[in-house]
Amino acid sequence: MKRFTIAAAALLVGMSLSAQLRFGNAPERNNTMSDLERNLQKLVMASVMINNFYVDSVDSKKLTEDAINGILSKLDPHSAYTNASDTKKFTEPLEGSFEGIGVQFNILEDTLLVIQPVPKGPSEKVGILAGDRIVSVADTTIAGVKMSREEIMHRLRGPKGTVAKLGVVRSGIKDTLQFNVVRDKIPVNSVDAAYMVTPTIGLVRFNNFGQTTHKEVVDAIAKLQKEGMKDLIIDIQQNSGGFLQAAAEIASEFLPKGDMIVYTKGRSVPSQEFRSRGGGCFLEGRVVVLIDEYSASAAEILSGAIQDQDRGIVVGRRSFGKGLVQRPFDMPDGSMIRLTTARYYTPSGRSIQKPYEKGKGLDYAKDVINRYNKGELTNADSIHFPDSLRYQTLRKGRTVYGGGGIMPDYFVPLDTMRYAKCYRELSAKSIIINTNLRYIDKNRKKLSKAYPTFQQFKDNFQVPQEVINDIFAEGEKQNIRPKDEEERQKAIGNIQLIVKGLVARDLWDMSEYFAIIYQDDDVVKKAVELLQTE
Repeated sequence: MKRFTIAAAALLVGMSLSAQLRFGNAPERNNTMSDLERNLQKLVMASVMINNFYVDSVDSKKLTEDAINGILSKLDPHSAYTNASDTKKFTEPLEGSFEGIGVQFNILEDTLLVIQPVPKGPSEKVGILAGDRIVSVADTTIAGVKMSREEIMHRLRGPKGTVAKLGVVRSGIKDTLQFNVVRDKIPVNSVDAAYMVTPTIGLVRFNNFGQTTHKEVVDAIAKLQKEGMKDLIIDIQQNSGGFLQAAAEIASEFLPKGDMIVYTKGRSVPSQEFRSRGGGCFLEGRVVVLIDEYSASAAEILSGAIQDQDRGIVVGRRSFGKGLVQRPFDMPDGSMIRLTTARYYTPSGRSIQKPYEKGKGLDYAKDVINRYNKGELTNADSIHFPDSLRYQTLRKGRTVYGGGGIMPDYFVPLDTMRYAKCYRELSAKSIIINTNLRYIDKNRKKLSKAYPTFQQFKDNFQVPQEVINDIFAEGEKQNIRPKDEEERQKAIGNIQLIVKGLVARDLWDMSEYFAIIYQDDDVVKKAVELLQTE
């Protein structure tokens, strides 16, 4: 009702001013008007004047959106406007589902390549496989025609129950295959991985804080507890956040009843406190939280609560530093303004928002690059906090800092020498993943028979030399080659690990992928070391 009133008022003001301007009778200054009313009047008058009198025709929708973006750009870096299509893209991962055919894909050489069908999804049900190339949708060719990714996604998605007629090219089969895929609700999972790192240590990794994340995390913990988990690693590296409520719900699973999780303060909105409701699913075992420079917002709420309440330890690198709360305001056309309305504070009273200057969003965006250039990501001694930002944890009185992200209890430097230069180039050109897809497509049945369980695969599978040779040969064609034998051997080690992980993903799922590649992850290894020695 309020939204309609605002929209109707704006329409009436616009109609009135339009009529007055057309007849040269602009309204006289009204001294009883508030500053807000006068400023609103100026905006509407400017829009009406441009639309009615400008020398050329104008795109009034774009002008309006530019004006909104201009206003928001003068505020903090996290207040933002998204049009209807971008709003849908932004909200889908947090809502937990969308409607479509259910495939993970990449666009390679103007062709849609299926990376993996969603387990039990509509595409998998009709027999679409990893490595398939979708070349047509509803008799319209989408391969080799330079169609944008957005246009392809638009053709594949659609209301639940409608049919997508797909033309598919499969390696080893001459003719184009035809599939009728009935679109359905496709879950967007937050949990990437849940597996046992050791017989008693489990790891749960999730990529956002959406509507379904709390349930997914609880289910993942329950699964690992059945497998013998006593201690837990929560991996929220590169987790950019999401709903504050989801972070509070997840934190509540680890904290005693009544413990403060986070509180918020704003100029025009009531302050809020979020406390543990008690009865959580993991109140006894030890907890280690993994963060890095891309862990932000809700991820910082969770890690801050665990750290401040001395419920566990935080391992990794200083987090992003986003301590501002955005409230979404839906517009009638499906667009959205996400406006910062409050700041949040960890239980010890820390605001972890990093410094920013209003209107200087580009400088703010370069913060991680600046951290790298200053050596902060590779050396803990490069990180400095003023004493004014010093706080104490609530149970053990340990020193923690505010004013710029969550500083981990145990710093793990970024390994800038971990990957060979030619490996990074082979990966960036999708040579490794394409070679893997060809290999798995050709050998899937043989591999499934040879390794009926993941443990057998993990213990015994070795990446065939022919796969490595194919990768280097394709790299040669694109002028990618190691500079010497030392770099070649290093790249081979990188390739063996990632290809083994990709094969595991294609035979099983993402948990198995991370169980492979995290064997060589310094942050995970540090977490395991701490749990095994404390």
